[in-house]
Amino acid sequence: MFYHSKELHFKARVSRPDARFASLMLEQFGGGNGELSASMQYFVQAFACHNPYPDKYDMLMDIAAEELGHLEIVGATIQMLLAGVNGNMKDAVETNDVFGEKFCKDDFIHSAFCVNPQFGTISAGGPMLVNSAGAPWQATYINANGDLTVDLRSNLASESRAKIVYEYLMQFTDDKWVLDTLNYLMTREVAHYQQFEAALCTIRPNFPPGVLQSDPRYSNLYSNHSAGCEGSADTTSAPWCKGESTQLHEQWQYVDNPREQVLATDGLTELKVTGSDRTLASVRTADRKLARERSGEIRRAVTGEGAQEWCDYERQPGRTKRQPVEQH
Repeated sequence: MFYHSKELHFKARVSRPDARFASLMLEQFGGGNGELSASMQYFVQAFACHNPYPDKYDMLMDIAAEELGHLEIVGATIQMLLAGVNGNMKDAVETNDVFGEKFCKDDFIHSAFCVNPQFGTISAGGPMLVNSAGAPWQATYINANGDLTVDLRSNLASESRAKIVYEYLMQFTDDKWVLDTLNYLMTREVAHYQQFEAALCTIRPNFPPGVLQSDPRYSNLYSNHSAGCEGSADTTSAPWCKGESTQLHEQWQYVDNPREQVLATDGLTELKVTGSDRTLASVRTADRKLARERSGEIRRAVTGEGAQEWCDYERQPGRTKRQPVEQH
């Protein structure tokens, strides 16, 4: 159940129209890293969580709903930045207190169409579900893989990208009220990142993503596939190819000549485990154990193969079993 409140979550304001910045703001309305993309991604991801992980279902739906509110803030800001383009205002007087002194709407409308012709030919001065280049929003922006450890990591990346887009947008306007709105939206991306990170930490183990634990023969190899010129950077002592790996805590094995390794090990099929306490047998055992655990969580949460209900309304607060609902 969704409920729309007419009040915006944040007090969105603009000091003056700005068609050029309105066009840039479309990136967060109908772009790949925008608010609609975030809302739909978390909304779709939530369904797989409903029964086995109801707390994660609530979190994803709550943030999805908040992102829809952010979409409304962005859309309202775009609409205000395009004030004077919309046909509803064409009957107003030539100058208006909204625009300040001696603002010529004809000139502004002309400039808006030059910035983005779709403002005149399609939307009549309103926001559109396109990005700043005019490409329409598409469902391929959405990442939902049905595994929480994968989906939550996708969300960390999504929030990171959305945050940096807002950060970039803030460099293209000097409107203090618009900057206030962008700052709020940018900060909420940081908050959501931390919430998704906290949710990921409640799932143990959560690395590697998914169930299968990875092959210890190949999990700690760094292969040198670069032939640098004289004086190029030496990466042989970098922490991604020497020392202990961050998650599996294995010792990185630097392979200076991958081709020689491939030829010497029959295409890596005869490669021995090096730098890891894990063995192929221990990995298979861990795979089976985690598969039983994860599949069991889901199966226990599903009522069976017969009729199912998404919600148990009789258990909702304020209602007793089979309590009739009055109709008016």
